[in-house]
Amino acid sequence: MVGPHTFDALVAGPADGELVLLLHGFPEFADCWTEEIHALAEAGYRAVAVNQRGYSPGARPEAVEEYAVEKLISDALGFADALGAQRFHLVGHDWGGLVAWALASAHPERLHTLSVLATPHPLALYRALHSGGDQQQRSQYVQHFRLPGHVAEQGMLANDAAALHQIYRGALSEQQVKSNVRRLTQGALTGGLNWYRAVSEDLQVPAAEITVPTLYVWGAEDQALGREAAELTADYVKAPYRFVPLEGAPHWLPEASADQVNPLLLAHLTGTN
Repeated sequence: MVGPHTFDALVAGPADGELVLLLHGFPEFADCWTEEIHALAEAGYRAVAVNQRGYSPGARPEAVEEYAVEKLISDALGFADALGAQRFHLVGHDWGGLVAWALASAHPERLHTLSVLATPHPLALYRALHSGGDQQQRSQYVQHFRLPGHVAEQGMLANDAAALHQIYRGALSEQQVKSNVRRLTQGALTGGLNWYRAVSEDLQVPAAEITVPTLYVWGAEDQALGREAAELTADYVKAPYRFVPLEGAPHWLPEASADQVNPLLLAHLTGTN
């Protein structure tokens, strides 16, 4: 438990290994990190991926304000505290990446390293949204997700959740898509969408300069997050930084590009990148 909530998690690796905390995005669950967890555990790390707020059945508050970024950061720090880790390695994808950037800027003393997949630094994303480039078009779906009356849920779940299936764009296995959709239709969808509803319209997540060693991996075929924000991210990291664009890779990097992500991640954690 963290606070009043009970979270489900996947754990692997030696109990005395350095903690690597992995934060998933939308609409994903902790098992999006399956391949990364195995690789980290084999390398001697204690890998922990959590079904976050809104996704774990025991952590689904109703109020939208309960999904504010500050609450999500507090959850992540609470996971590390519960695991006895004063400092840890943090890995995030998609929304988990936004939380990771924000946590790293607010609490650098808690981290050994930061690794983010797909998601640019929040300030880079904000700049790209207002630059006149293509990021605003790419992000139009956010306004739909934020519409009142659970309009997004109704649309995604119509016709046997056809729109929800389409989000993955064939990048995940059919088994993984079915598992995700099943869990989303059993109560996790509203919780996941509340992350969008709790933030400002332009996805301006509170974050500042990053002062911990950082790896940022971006897929060049990402439909939601474009190259401009990805390249601008370097402006906000004042520490050893590696940016790796993966040509031909989709948004769903933990699942679809694990064979490329894992060597990069392990090199970064050991300081050999």
